[in-house]
Amino acid sequence: MARVIVDVMLKPEILDPQGRAIARALPRLGFSGVSAVRQGKRFEVELEGPADEAALGEVRKMAETLLANTVIEDYTVRVEG
Repeated sequence: MARVIVDVMLKPEILDPQGRAIARALPRLGFSGVSAVRQGKRFEVELEGPADEAALGEVRKMAETLLANTVIEDYTVRVEG
């Protein structure tokens, strides 16, 4: 059994209003030194078998089809080890 992580983030050219709201709230909560925040999503996919290239290819298809909106989001796939 293997765990694969899919991280999804807005593309750099897409505005991130939630990230900006978080960045503005941090100083009010006593946190300093943060110039920007971008919010994303993390998916943990448990595979029944090993995380070989075929399985990772299927996870990439999942990301492109369902987990990420590839028009406005980028994603990365990695095996948690």
